[in-house]
This record gives sequence, C-alpha cells and structure tokens, in this order.
Amino acid sequence: MVDIQFVRENADLVQRKTKEKGYAVDVSKLLEVDVERRAQLTVTEELRARRNALTAEMKGARPTEEQIERGKQLKDEIVQKEATLSELEETYTQLLWQIPNITFDDVPLGGEEDSVEIKRVGDQPTGATDHLDFALARDWVDFERGAKVAGQKFYYLKGDLALLENAITQFALDFVIKKGFSFMTVPHMVNSRTAVGTGFAPRSSDQSDEYAIEGEDLSLIATAEMSLTGYHADEIIDEAKLPLLYAGLSPCYRKEAGAAGKHTRGLFRVHQFNKLEMYAFCLPEQSRQLHEMILNVEEELWQALGVPYHVVNIAAGDLGAPAAKKYDIEYWSPVDAKYRELTSCSNCTDFQARNLNIRVRRTDGTIEILHTLNGTAVSLARALVAIIEHYQTEGGTLEVPTVLRPYMSNKSQI
Repeated sequence: MVDIQFVRENADLVQRKTKEKGYAVDVSKLLEVDVERRAQLTVTEELRARRNALTAEMKGARPTEEQIERGKQLKDEIVQKEATLSELEETYTQLLWQIPNITFDDVPLGGEEDSVEIKRVGDQPTGATDHLDFALARDWVDFERGAKVAGQKFYYLKGDLALLENAITQFALDFVIKKGFSFMTVPHMVNSRTAVGTGFAPRSSDQSDEYAIEGEDLSLIATAEMSLTGYHADEIIDEAKLPLLYAGLSPCYRKEAGAAGKHTRGLFRVHQFNKLEMYAFCLPEQSRQLHEMILNVEEELWQALGVPYHVVNIAAGDLGAPAAKKYDIEYWSPVDAKYRELTSCSNCTDFQARNLNIRVRRTDGTIEILHTLNGTAVSLARALVAIIEHYQTEGGTLEVPTVLRPYMSNKSQI
C-alpha cells in the first residue's frame, strides 16, 4: 500500500497518478474517512483513559454507586465508539488498499500501445515456422494429453525440447549467480496476506489471475516474486546487509484472466510454466540504480542466447498495482514479424514492503520501509518459443545456442 501521510500531503498528485494507471479510486473519500477515523480514535482513546482512571480510583476500596454507574456508562460508550471505529477502519483500509503505487515521472502516459521503445538489439528476420508446428512435427510437445489430464493450455514437454528447457534453466541459473544473486527454491503456494501484500490486485474481479485452494488460506503462485517478497515479512534488516539479491526458481500458475485478444498460440500463454525470477531488497536510494542493473542482467542473458529484442518503458495504464516503473524485454518474432513479451523488471519502491512490514534499520538506529524490485531472468515456455523461432535450420533441425551446449551434452543440433 501507499504511505497515507504521502496521500494526505499530495492528494491531487495521487488522484492523478491513480487515474493514469487505470484505477478508479476516490482519494478525497479516503481522506474524509481518514479524518473521521482519526477523530473517532481520539474520542475512543479518551474514553478508555477515563475508564482506566476510574478503575485506578476504585482500586483497594469498595466502589460507590456513582462509580459503578459511571463505569457502566463508560463501558457502553466505549462499545459504541469501538464499533463505529471498526467500521471506519474497515472502510479506510479498503480505500487505501485500492490505491496503486505512484508511478515515476519518466513513465509514459497511456495504455499498452503508448509504451516507449528505448533500445533495440539485433536484426528482424522473417519467415520462420511457428514454434508449435515445429515442435509438434518432432513430437516435442503434447497439448492434447495435457488437456486430457488437466484442461486446455496445459501441456507435456518431451525429449529434446524438455532437455533444452532444462539447459536454459541451468545456464540462466549459473548466469545470475555469477551476477551476485543467491539461489532459492520457494513455496509454490502462499497465504492471502502474502498474495495481497505482494500487490497482485486486479483492476476488476474478472482479472484475478491466481488459482485459489478451496478451503485453505492458500493460492498457487503466479510468480516466485510472491514467495520471495514474503520471505522477509515482519523483519527489520540491518542497512549494512542491503541490497539482498535472490533468484527464485518455481513453476508459475496463472488463469490468464483478461488475456483475451493477446497472443495465445502454443507455449506463449499457458496456465503453468517454469520461471527463474530475480528479486532485490534494498535501501530507497538504491532502487533506481538496481532497477537498471536488473535490466542489464536480463539484456546480457538474452544477448548471450543470441535472441534479438527491444526494451520498452511500459506506459502507466499497463502497469500493475505494485510497480512505480517497469521495463519489458520483447523478443523479435520472425513468425509474427513483431515484438513479443519475453521478460520484465519492475521497481516497486516501498509498496510491497509496506504491505508486509519489511523494514531497514539504518546505522543511526532509525527504522524505515525499504524498497523491493523484481525481474525475470527466463520464463521458460516463452524462452523455448523464441529459441525455436530463431534457431530452426533449413534441414529441419534446431541449432542449440552455443552457450547452452555444455548443458546439452555438447550437442550442436537437436
């Protein structure tokens, strides 16, 4: 959530930024409820203080009829005020949680089509065979049996393609470890506090993307980011230990709600896929620089894999609730003759950390909310799509990218 003090001092800015992100929130209503809530809290605390004073006054002696009557009146008033305060607190919390993170000033305005290309790397070849047709012809993927077992958009990877996915994973893991990230496996389910605290709040109920576990306070993770954010919940981290850099490997489960009209063929958009996620906890003054660092790691990794791409500064209306700024790396698809999303990296500033009470203790002893960032190293299903499209040969084989060959028994083709 955002800092309520910031909202109080910058109401017009918060309203404008919230609208630019596409969220319908009445900031003035929030501030009205905030004023009522604080006034009601003051009255309630005064009544509690009077009750405590009366209790002290009666201590060690038999209470008078007047004291007993005053005690009953105070009790009734406190019960009434606490009920009103509880309702105001609930309304206040709901309104505050609806406000997304405030975007940076260099985030473009508008929707998805208004995102701005800031860098382009590699050529733009055309004419490749679609990845699904290529994989099906070699019996590398099976969506029919995936649907039989789990439903549409679930699949099996087989043979050399499954081995190639493993090779990409191992290469990417080695790559990010050398960049200073510590490897972690993570829980594949999180409780509601972690899920909501991470900021996966849809703009509307039909956009909810997570699979909930019926009868349990658990949902399957849509990304390792969710588990990694919760790792330090309710902790205070010494300044000298920051930044903390983690790499979490996990499957990701997504309903892909709200994805209508987007590229969905084959492996590009599925309900379950594996992903290696980079994550950082840092000081507020470090987050902008770390954001650029994570983007650089992503770029270097995909340059090593030899896949052409461009980098996009995502427009405000296409940002999720947690991000103050996000970069996407989109690979060039020779099949579609356009760029397709491959990875992203976001600076979430103090939004997630405030939700989950993750703080830093400065060297002078002061305590404040720290910042969090996340970035995709590799999303394996889409990585396979990009490599199949760019490394297929005229002879019908798939060339193995040079950096992956040590992880594929030194095969140059499959």
